[in-house]
Amino acid sequence: MKYKRILLKLSGEALIGNKDYGIDPKRLKQYAEEVAEVAKDGVQVAIVIGGGNIYRGMNAEENGIDRVSGDYMGMMATIINGVALQNAIEQAGVLTRLLSALEINQVCEPYIRRRAIRHLEKERVIIFVAGTGNPYFTTDTASALRAVEMNVDVLLKGTRVDGIYSADPEKDPSAFRYKKVTYDEIIQKQLKVMDMTAFTMCKENNTPIIVFDMNQKGNLRKILEGEDLGTKVGIV
Repeated sequence: MKYKRILLKLSGEALIGNKDYGIDPKRLKQYAEEVAEVAKDGVQVAIVIGGGNIYRGMNAEENGIDRVSGDYMGMMATIINGVALQNAIEQAGVLTRLLSALEINQVCEPYIRRRAIRHLEKERVIIFVAGTGNPYFTTDTASALRAVEMNVDVLLKGTRVDGIYSADPEKDPSAFRYKKVTYDEIIQKQLKVMDMTAFTMCKENNTPIIVFDMNQKGNLRKILEGEDLGTKVGIV
C-alpha cells in the first residue's frame, strides 16, 4: 500500500444513501466493508464522521435554536453515526474504538492522543466523534486537526463526487474537475469542499489531501494502492 496510516473523513449526508434522512444500512455496510478490507491488509485507519444526516448545527438558527446549542446537537448526531459505523466495521471482522471529544463514558472512550495512536498501532480502526468538542468548528476542521495529531500520511475526504470541481457539478454542467491543486489555489479560488479553517490547518502542517468518490465501490483501496483517482491537494 502507498499509504500506511490514513484519516478518512466521511460526511453524515453520505450515510443517507437512497433514503431521505438517517442511515441507509446498505451504504453503511459498504463503507464498513471497504474500511475493514484495507485495515486487514495492515493500513492504520482513523475515521472522522459527520452528523448532517441527523442534524446540522449550522442550520440551527433557522429553527430558532442558538448556534452553540445547535452545534452541540450536531456533535451528538456524529456520536450516533459513530456507534452505527463501529458496529458495522466490527461485523466485518475488525476491532474498533470509538473516541469522543465529549465525554459519554457508557458509549465512547474520551479522546486521548497517545491512546488513539496506540489503538492504531494495535491495528484497531478508530472512529473520532463529536468533532473537536467545541462549537463553531466543523467536522472538516476536526478531521484536519485529528489528521495532524495522528501524523497520518494522507487525509482522504470521501464524498459523493469524484473530486474538487470549479463549481458544483450537480448544478453547473460546465464545471471541470481538478486533478491536482495547491493549498493556495483552494483558498484563492474559494473551492467549496472543506472549510477554510480545515484547509489552512492542513497547509500549515503539510498534510496532503485527496478528495474522492467514496460511493464508488473499491475506490478506497485503489487510492491506497496509488491509483490516480479524485483530486490531490498538496501532493506533487
